Amino acid sequence: MSQKTFPRLEDEQLRKLIHEISQFGLSNGLLMYPPAPYKEYQPVLAPVTIFPTPFPKAKYEKSLEIQTVYNKLYANVVAEHKWLTSIIKQLSIHDKSFTGRLWDCYLKAQENGIVQNVSLALTRSDYMYDELADEIKQVEFNTVSVSFGGLSPKVGKVHQYLNKTGIYSKESSGTYYETDDLPISESDVGLARGLYSGVEYYNKQYLSGKNESIVLMVVQENERNAFDQRAIEHHLLNKYEVICKRVELGKVMSSVKVDKNKGNKLFYEGYEVSVVYYRSAYGPDEFEDAATWDCRTCLESSLAIKCPSLLTQLSGSKKIQQLLTDKTTLQSFISESEVSQIYPTFCKIYPMDNSEEGQIARRLAFENPGNFVLKPQREGGGNNIYMEDIPSFLNSIDESEWEAYILMELIHPKTHKNTILRNGELLSGGIVSELGIFGSYLFNEQNGEIVDNQTIGHLLRSKSSSSNEGGVAAGFGCVDNMYLY
Repeated sequence: MSQKTFPRLEDEQLRKLIHEISQFGLSNGLLMYPPAPYKEYQPVLAPVTIFPTPFPKAKYEKSLEIQTVYNKLYANVVAEHKWLTSIIKQLSIHDKSFTGRLWDCYLKAQENGIVQNVSLALTRSDYMYDELADEIKQVEFNTVSVSFGGLSPKVGKVHQYLNKTGIYSKESSGTYYETDDLPISESDVGLARGLYSGVEYYNKQYLSGKNESIVLMVVQENERNAFDQRAIEHHLLNKYEVICKRVELGKVMSSVKVDKNKGNKLFYEGYEVSVVYYRSAYGPDEFEDAATWDCRTCLESSLAIKCPSLLTQLSGSKKIQQLLTDKTTLQSFISESEVSQIYPTFCKIYPMDNSEEGQIARRLAFENPGNFVLKPQREGGGNNIYMEDIPSFLNSIDESEWEAYILMELIHPKTHKNTILRNGELLSGGIVSELGIFGSYLFNEQNGEIVDNQTIGHLLRSKSSSSNEGGVAAGFGCVDNMYLY
């Protein structure tokens, strides 16, 4: 199918479009809080594209098809304790401030006794469509605090609304896009369903099937992305009659109780907690003091199902992603047919250690940095080092710290002439987009047995083509949706 160009609108049409997007978004929860300080009653429209962005339909469908394979892969990585822990132990030496601290929390939890072997992962596999390779290429596999699943459906709905009401068309009653070419994500409902898979398992095992437990969502202080989280929380209550309570990461230790007389069951405000859902704890800056780190150990040692557990979170390290690009290593975790499904989506990723591959990477980082991005073991926007900035950055840190990074070949996405609406202003100049596919898997960490494995929706994020970083909450990008062609 031939690809449509973006609608061409006159100034008056654009003014009307901004008005319609703003009021649709504000009335349907397409919201964020602005940077602090702000009042609770002062949310703003989330940054959004005014048109859906083109994306190849066949590649979108492929990304959905392979998500359960990725889920299985990472479940098996966690179940292979000896392999995973040996990698994380070594990595913790070079990334002391975060991987090292998470590793210490895990070791302390082991000493206390880890009583819950079942873990829940709500993940997002991020891709860019590489024009040169004619293939989706994986940017990263996120295993903790995946965001914007609550807002993504709302962006699809606003684009559908604008299309159906004729704003994209010069004919007052005409539509510009075919409705079926504008998919609406179900990630808000899907993430709630994923959480319920953990709640349901816990209730059957420990409460005789009674739906009397809650989800405890561990959030950041002054959470700007609260409306994204609330959408999932509300679906959980309305569809499954499961209450979700929110607690800030720094207040966990003063708010929860682990009852050792009841098999280390976790309680919050008198409620029994079946699932601990982290929407925080993905970066070292969130941990203010030793007590904040202690909460990871405390919760890990409880009977509640963690989303994610420490090992599941650590399986998403960039170092693990790099090691899995080796086909022999990959084949030790999934079948040959499954390898053939996902291997074409891999980019070339190098270690930055003293191995033969690492020596090649170190040379490339200085001699040809324009083709690469240097990544630490972090989630969220604003952490990567791009292209010509790589040599000076490496020279600014001790060489012993280089092993905490991986060197990844750049992907070559197409630039689209879409426009971003941010704070009432239109920002033109071209965008590039990243497709995220949400997944959910409930599994036994001891043997890799998967209880539940789902693909649960999509997210498109876009950013100015002149910007390297793409985090929406970090101020680099916006939420978007697709026009499939």
